[in-house]
Amino acid sequence: MTARPPAASAAVPPLVLTVAGSDSGGGAGIQADLKTMLALGVHGMSVLTAVTAQNSRGVQGAWELPEEAVRAQYRAVVDDIGVQAVKTGMLASAALVETVAELLAGTPAPVVVDPVGVSKHGDSLLAASALESVRTKLLPVATVATPNLDEVAQLTGVHVVYESDMRVAAEAILAYGARWALIKGGHLPTGQEAVDLLTDGTEEHWLRAPRHDNRHTHGTGCTLASAVASGLAKGLAVPEAVREAKEYVTGAIAAGFALGSGIGPVDHGWRFRA
Repeated sequence: MTARPPAASAAVPPLVLTVAGSDSGGGAGIQADLKTMLALGVHGMSVLTAVTAQNSRGVQGAWELPEEAVRAQYRAVVDDIGVQAVKTGMLASAALVETVAELLAGTPAPVVVDPVGVSKHGDSLLAASALESVRTKLLPVATVATPNLDEVAQLTGVHVVYESDMRVAAEAILAYGARWALIKGGHLPTGQEAVDLLTDGTEEHWLRAPRHDNRHTHGTGCTLASAVASGLAKGLAVPEAVREAKEYVTGAIAAGFALGSGIGPVDHGWRFRA
């Protein structure tokens, strides 16, 4: 009997690494990042920076991992498997911010920085003492920084009240060294539209999508940043990666569902059920 030839190896999908905290409720953090990456056709890998006790009502506790644990996870992935894009989320302390920034500076891949400051429920996820490290160490290695309006105020002192203020916010973020700033205007009272601004200081892209009347929006920031990183890993230019990410997260918000007694998550698998 003639032996069958071995099956051809499956193609390796684009590789994306998330460096972030865990959300035990599964709506945000590492869990949201990996769900997003799977939904968008890339292979997600993770470096855990903190563990949270978290549910639909908020964060009940948070414990950051030691720097050596974060460094070891990162090196294990990058040195053996490699990455084509990296996304950062909750980093909690100045020591972790500086450790991760140093690792990113030595990695030849685009970086999406989600400068997580507070949770959807208003719980602090970044020590006040870490803000200067985010400004001077983390933002300078960002290909795209994706702050929401609260994070913009926390990092720059710029308070966005009107849509036109988003330009000022973007300039302030870019001044710290990020190549592109994506200012998320979801909290602006802009009627029927959710408006974001993407700019590198030269070109400007306003992204508009229908505002869905759905309170279950836990994980939107993590999901958007992970979607941008997924697009960059596929080789998309920043504006196109952001445009596709905005489309994906808008659908996820529309399909967000109740979970527990508080704020439920966006639906990362909405396209599989559409």
